[in-house]
Amino acid sequence: MVKTNSSVRSVLLISVLLVVFASVAVVAQEAEETVIEPEFTVQAETDSLATAKNDSMLVAKAVEDMAERKKLGAVLYNLKHSGIGEKYVDGGNFMHALLLASIIGFVFIIERLVTLSRARVNIRKLMSDVLLAMRSDGLDGAMRVCERTRGPIAAVLHSGLLRAGRGPDAVKEAIETAGSIETSFLERGLVAIATVAQVAPLLGFLGTVSGMISAFAAIASAEQVSAKVVASGIEEALITTATGLIVAIPASIGHSFFVSQIDRFVLEMEEASAELVNELIEMGVGQ
Repeated sequence: MVKTNSSVRSVLLISVLLVVFASVAVVAQEAEETVIEPEFTVQAETDSLATAKNDSMLVAKAVEDMAERKKLGAVLYNLKHSGIGEKYVDGGNFMHALLLASIIGFVFIIERLVTLSRARVNIRKLMSDVLLAMRSDGLDGAMRVCERTRGPIAAVLHSGLLRAGRGPDAVKEAIETAGSIETSFLERGLVAIATVAQVAPLLGFLGTVSGMISAFAAIASAEQVSAKVVASGIEEALITTATGLIVAIPASIGHSFFVSQIDRFVLEMEEASAELVNELIEMGVGQ
């Protein structure tokens, strides 16, 4: 029984190998038969003329591109012929004004971010250090703490401490004056950001009007109206509108964010000033 099973397995194995070899032979034969031979076509004289014309146009375009690359430089040339550069050129003359507005908005947003981040301090720790120094070392110790701390809140407290010997009313007046000055410093640049947020959409709409004027002018001068006649003007209109909104939206968001941060600074200055005045009154300084 075992010998019979071995013979059956041998026969099956030989059959499988024969099938595999036959399959490989068939596939190889089909591959040889399906080799694609190159096709040779005879070009007419008109095709030769067309090819020569296309070649000359390609050579002329290559020469023009080389001259433009040499004139603009590699960086500007690549930027001009990138997707953004082509859209910028298609947007028309108002894209220059939008580019200027975007640069102004970007610069002032970055400047305000840096300034407000540097002005941020831990108000609780600052007041604790000031009050502790004032109780242990007097006004001079409190002023030294303020001098070591940067930011508008420390500057306001320092101004109040300088007038502490003249009484609480003088301290309040000095704090109010210093607070107004520091608030003006914090708000510097917000007018430019707000202006960009308001003017950028208007510039985009001007570009829209300019593009539509160009489209209607093309319609008036064309004998047959087609989509290609008005496509350039409509593209200019849409590009400038989109660009104006792209510039205005971040500027508007940045302006709202900075206003909220400045309001928070003002509230912290008022709380710290009130706490300082109350401490001076309890200590009887200037009375």
